[in-house]
Amino acid sequence: MGAPGISVVIPVYNEEAVLPALFARLYPALDALGKTYEIVFVNDGSRDKSAALLREQFQKRPEVTRVILFNGNFGQHMAIIAGFEHCRGERVVTIDADLQNPPEEIGKLLAQMDAGHDYVGSIRARRQDAAWRRWASSAMNRLRERLTHIRMTDQGCMLRAYDRAIVDAIRSSREVSTFIPALAYSFASNPTEIEVEHEERYAGESKYSLYKLIRLNFDLVTGFSVVPLQLFSLFGILVALLSVGVYVAVIVQRLFSGTYDGIWVIWDRDILEFFLIGVQLFGMGLIGEYVGRIYQQVRERPRYLVEAILEKRD
Repeated sequence: MGAPGISVVIPVYNEEAVLPALFARLYPALDALGKTYEIVFVNDGSRDKSAALLREQFQKRPEVTRVILFNGNFGQHMAIIAGFEHCRGERVVTIDADLQNPPEEIGKLLAQMDAGHDYVGSIRARRQDAAWRRWASSAMNRLRERLTHIRMTDQGCMLRAYDRAIVDAIRSSREVSTFIPALAYSFASNPTEIEVEHEERYAGESKYSLYKLIRLNFDLVTGFSVVPLQLFSLFGILVALLSVGVYVAVIVQRLFSGTYDGIWVIWDRDILEFFLIGVQLFGMGLIGEYVGRIYQQVRERPRYLVEAILEKRD
């Protein structure tokens, strides 16, 4: 098969309720573009009938459909990495399977690439998510930008388009844990963002719990910046100086008054010790994040394992 103009990479995890509707909208949307394309589905160890539905769809449209089947669950970003390593298009679009990002919006991203941009991010207009998710996402976007200087208005939207050169650069990066949109932004020479429509999830529920969202943002910050370590070091210095100053003040107050009253009671030794222990535990956890990344990297284990690949061969 010759290299298509567009590759659409879609990670799939327990989406049997959504896939028929996705197929019904995705293929006509891509056909309407009038360009050659391929769709690379990556089944990330689904425990429902997603793999069977993907096999059926491959049999219906084998000329434009490819399916990568993992033998376990390795996560959304590893599924996208696998799609990048197997896709052949000159331009690559990623999109979630849940239909919150309409497939009909893909043309908007490709139009921006026609205008000369090598990386096109997206911003969800009228985002159809719970209020706490919108608030948390906005807060983390601001924090991430200050710590990493990576400017993504909406880091949680997976509808994005990448030039082949950027995809190849991401493939050459052997990081075990990475955040693909941020990595692509760091490689891009002319990135841009556009607004896209956002719909309610067609069926099922989000695969990202609050814990997973927190873990994702920890990975993002520690994977692209050492600022947290630097800030913790600065905070430790300030706490040490403040502690010395407080104890000097307490000693002076006792020498002159002979009492232990007034405002200085808040600086009771036990309270201060608990505070400093909390600071130390936080610092140990922060350092552990970086050490853990090093530990994962030096083991050099496979990032994912492929059970089978369904594709039409010449």
